[in-house]
Amino acid sequence: MNSRRLGWLGTALVVAGIAMLGASLALGPARGASAPNGWGAGGMMGGAGGMMGGIWSGRASAPGPGESGFVAGTPAAPRVVRIVATPQLRFLPDVVTIQAGETITFDVTTMGPTVHEFMVGPAADVAADTAGTPEIADIGMMQTRSLTYTFTGPGPYAFACHVTGHYEAGMTGTITVQ
Repeated sequence: MNSRRLGWLGTALVVAGIAMLGASLALGPARGASAPNGWGAGGMMGGAGGMMGGIWSGRASAPGPGESGFVAGTPAAPRVVRIVATPQLRFLPDVVTIQAGETITFDVTTMGPTVHEFMVGPAADVAADTAGTPEIADIGMMQTRSLTYTFTGPGPYAFACHVTGHYEAGMTGTITVQ
C-alpha cells in the first residue's frame, strides 16, 4: 500500500474515532451499563482489545464532592480526573468540581491530530499564560499525559490550552471549589 493511501486510511480512522467519541457523548452509556472512571465499554474505541481502550462518557472520572463514593484526593493518594482535549478546541469536561485543599491528578488525552497543552492553576495565571504555572506541553494525538496539582486557597482556578489560537478559540475550563 503506498504512503498516500496509508495517509488517507489514517485520516479515516481518526475521523471514525472522533465520530464514535461524539456519539458516545451524545448518547451516554447504555442504561444499566457500568462506566467506571468516566470510560465506557464497547464499540470500535472501547472494551477489551478495543482500538482506543474505551469511549469517554463525559464524566470527570472519580466521583466529585457531594457525589456518592467521593473521596477527596490527598498528596499521597490524588483523585484522578480524566480530561479529553478535542480537535474542536474544547476540553471535556470543561468544569471540574473539587474540594478545597484537594490534590488532583489530571490525566489529559488528546483526541485527533491536533497537539494540545494543559495548564492548571490560579485563573489569572492560567489566563495570562504566566511562566511557572503548572502545565503539560505537546500532548500529541492519542497521547495521555498527567499533571498533579494541590488546590490551596479558595480560587478561582482554571485550566486552558495555550497552543497558538486554542485559548482564543475557547479552549478553557473552570475548577469549581466546594
